[in-house]
Amino acid sequence: MGETSYLSSVRTSYDTVAVDYARLLGTELDRKPLDRAMLAAFAECVRGEEGGGGRAVADLGCGPGRVTAHLDGLGVRAFGVDLSPAMVAVARRTYPGLRFEVGSMAALDIADGVLGGVLAWYSTVHTPPSELPPLFAEFARVLAPGGHALIAFKAGDELVRLEHAYGHPVALDVYWTPPDRMAALLTDAGLTEVARLIRAPDAGERSPQGILLARKAAAADPDGAVRSS
Repeated sequence: MGETSYLSSVRTSYDTVAVDYARLLGTELDRKPLDRAMLAAFAECVRGEEGGGGRAVADLGCGPGRVTAHLDGLGVRAFGVDLSPAMVAVARRTYPGLRFEVGSMAALDIADGVLGGVLAWYSTVHTPPSELPPLFAEFARVLAPGGHALIAFKAGDELVRLEHAYGHPVALDVYWTPPDRMAALLTDAGLTEVARLIRAPDAGERSPQGILLARKAAAADPDGAVRSS
């Protein structure tokens, strides 16, 4: 089956902006304490899950690797996956001690049930709403029982077309998603909401920002008792 046109546009656009994207957003988290707090909570959940402390966390749509590196600094074993080879090249140059791979988060080259966590830091915003259910099913597939997913997204109900970004021409659709709809989609995929943050737009942001933490159900023993892994 051939690649869909939206994935081709996303790859081409982010290949084009990769270097300037990394330069412009490299220190963005420094001025966003609420975002850092949610990332810290996610890392603590992953580390605290029984059997999860040693499991890897995948930063899906990792871009130039800045959030992957932030997670690594929080004590989780993080690696990055991105559709854009140029983004992955920047990430590898900037963080040579971390692992980054080219790949699609919609079809991960990862075994079932092996990850302690999955992060999608604004990386689902270019995915058409009809494609979110299979995407979240893929996230659930690779998570271990009791594993956590953290999704950052544009909170709202709008489609914005970007034709220029980070100093370059691009062709990107940006989908804003109502938080309740995002939570419902994750629930349908087997990922139950644990917490959410909705914050006001920061400088340069057009919409409220949503961050949602969800958890895959723990496994059950044959006698019905619930265990984490």
